[in-house]
Amino acid sequence: MLKTGRIRALGAMSGTSLDGVDAALIETDGHEIHAFGETAYRPYSHGERAVLRAALGLWPGQDVAAAERVVLRAHATALAELAQAADLIGFHGQTLAHEPRGCGTHQIGDGAALADALGRPVVWDFRSADVRLGGQGAPLAPFYHFACARYVGATGPLAFLNLGGVGNLTWVDPGKARPEDEGALLAFDTGPANAPINDLLTARRNLDYDEDGRIARGGAVAEGALELFLEEPYFTHMPPKSLDRDEFSDMIGLVAELDDADAAATLTGMVAAAVLKGMEHCPSPPERMLVTGGGRRNPVMMDMLRAALDCEVAPVEDAGLDGDMLEAQAFAFLAVRVARGLPTSCPGTTGVRAAVAGGTLSRPGARDGV
Repeated sequence: MLKTGRIRALGAMSGTSLDGVDAALIETDGHEIHAFGETAYRPYSHGERAVLRAALGLWPGQDVAAAERVVLRAHATALAELAQAADLIGFHGQTLAHEPRGCGTHQIGDGAALADALGRPVVWDFRSADVRLGGQGAPLAPFYHFACARYVGATGPLAFLNLGGVGNLTWVDPGKARPEDEGALLAFDTGPANAPINDLLTARRNLDYDEDGRIARGGAVAEGALELFLEEPYFTHMPPKSLDRDEFSDMIGLVAELDDADAAATLTGMVAAAVLKGMEHCPSPPERMLVTGGGRRNPVMMDMLRAALDCEVAPVEDAGLDGDMLEAQAFAFLAVRVARGLPTSCPGTTGVRAAVAGGTLSRPGARDGV
């Protein structure tokens, strides 16, 4: 049995940008953040990234064995040193496909095998229960964002914007007692973020991403392409709503005739425009937007957001948080909530019919979970 009260939980996250595995320790009781601990990062090699990229869009029953091996090996390596200090591990796995109103959601990674490898209980498969109950299965970080808003002492509405492969927004009212309370949270995917930019530069220049926005800075936004992008019906859909990594893959087609700099600038402008459209759904304007994920390190993207939005836009580090590790910390936090039977999503975050605790808890040597 896990001890009561505060415990040390270790979370891992490998996002749709396919850059690597983040690992982070936190101390929490599943309600509040009491302390942050050590972190680690294990990048995917070019070869591993190619294996994962080849598996994107595949569903259970299709051949994902090679990708499964990459994910397990990378996570075991990233978590190994920190696992000895943890009481519990939260393992998100790697999302290959996400279609909540169709085939469902597919994250690869065997949490039971990871528990055996690390000798610690592992919570995994966080999304399936939410989808079964009518939810989008994403985003799942908002319950942690609620705890972060409390941790930083926010008193008015606050927004968290994660710019990973896909962008997602969480609007938080920290005055509510619990994250599952009505009106405490609204969360949804805003649209594509780094994924199409990364894919463009991989195809054109064999680069993983636009470091410091250098390529986009040398270009100009093609307004015609931007207007076509904003005609996508997704932007008028009411949240909660979520996206697959490649659901906007035709974005690259909109910039196909542009040179590299203009194409990168236009795709970056599309990210900011999608966020601006998303802000129209918030119950009230946030006092501040805290940005996490790789996009916060792109000064061109951040400048475009500041120009478009009426509130302060800042990296989460300005509030004393770690933008590189926020999602890994989130799955450590959610793991504790799962282990204690507390909700991890609610109607305002995923559209699920009622607050639900998703996830499977597997202990070392117990392959079927407990």
